[in-house]
Amino acid sequence: MVRAEETPVDQGDDTRTGSYDYHLPESQIAQHPAKKRDESRMLVLDRETGAVKDCIFRDIVEYIRPEDVLVLNNTKVFPARLVGEREPGGGKAELFLVRPAGDGVWDALARPGRKLRKGARVRFGNELRAEVLDVLDDGKRRVRFDGEGQIDDLIERAGRMPLPPYIRRDEPDPADRERYQTVYAREKGAVAAPTAGLHFTPDILNQLRGQGTTIAEVTLHVGYGTFEPVRVDDLRNHTVASEWIDMPEAAAEAVNAAKGRSGRVIAVGTTSTRTLESAVGEDGRVQPFSGETNLTIRPGYQFRVVDALLTNFHLPKSSLLFLVSAFAGRENVLTAYQHAVEEGYRFYSYGDCMLIVQADE
Repeated sequence: MVRAEETPVDQGDDTRTGSYDYHLPESQIAQHPAKKRDESRMLVLDRETGAVKDCIFRDIVEYIRPEDVLVLNNTKVFPARLVGEREPGGGKAELFLVRPAGDGVWDALARPGRKLRKGARVRFGNELRAEVLDVLDDGKRRVRFDGEGQIDDLIERAGRMPLPPYIRRDEPDPADRERYQTVYAREKGAVAAPTAGLHFTPDILNQLRGQGTTIAEVTLHVGYGTFEPVRVDDLRNHTVASEWIDMPEAAAEAVNAAKGRSGRVIAVGTTSTRTLESAVGEDGRVQPFSGETNLTIRPGYQFRVVDALLTNFHLPKSSLLFLVSAFAGRENVLTAYQHAVEEGYRFYSYGDCMLIVQADE
């Protein structure tokens, strides 16, 4: 790998949100996925030296060893965006489901808020209806669904894939139901995809298994907080919204076994990273755990489990960019981002990715 030769990143201050800004031409925000998952580009960054190398995603097999464990987040995105009509009298209304709150009851973002007060009703086609039970302190609505059949099935049919707001399309494409989902997604509950995993194909996973690499699965249901902007100048005052995680016993054992044989723990995405670092015990071993995590990872955090990280490119001044910078150093990361911009990489959910490793490990 060679050291990137872009304009040096401003020294800045690791504690200031503004120090995590960078310029990105709008044309490099990916609006559609790559034609084939494993044809995305991959920038390899040495977290120690800052050296970078331009690759194709399928080259990842060359960077993962038989003694390593690759940790995937198997959460599955559900069609959380519902567009319907207010009753009576019509008028468009939209609910974005954020968190279940009981049998058939959800907390949701609502538009138009002034029309969706307590008691308002919305119809989604002929099968599904919702009533606003309450307006919560944070502005979300608590809504109760009813309809002819199982509510989860009705939401699945009526809902639309919740593409991020920077994907500027009026409506999701039919292909988004497949492509905004990892090939190993199985545990339904996320409102956004764990995007680093979108590049994997069954063939690449089989190649890794064939060379002896252990593949472990955890679950983190990505919440709406992943889209929320950081509103403080001092990032030490920012807290990432809690999310539900599951660290199964088999995954914990696989991670601990890899550490025991001097293998690396390679996290696929910031979500797998948050799960792993939330489940480590005082003795340094990963423990089985299921429940909420409120862990916020920012520069200064000492990683106890993750040795390498595969991640997509993240928005400026975002909590996900803070996490990646905590892992590889803010200057290294922003210099690598400058290189990616100049080399025409595609950014964000449907964009290219970055593998962060340490060459001498």
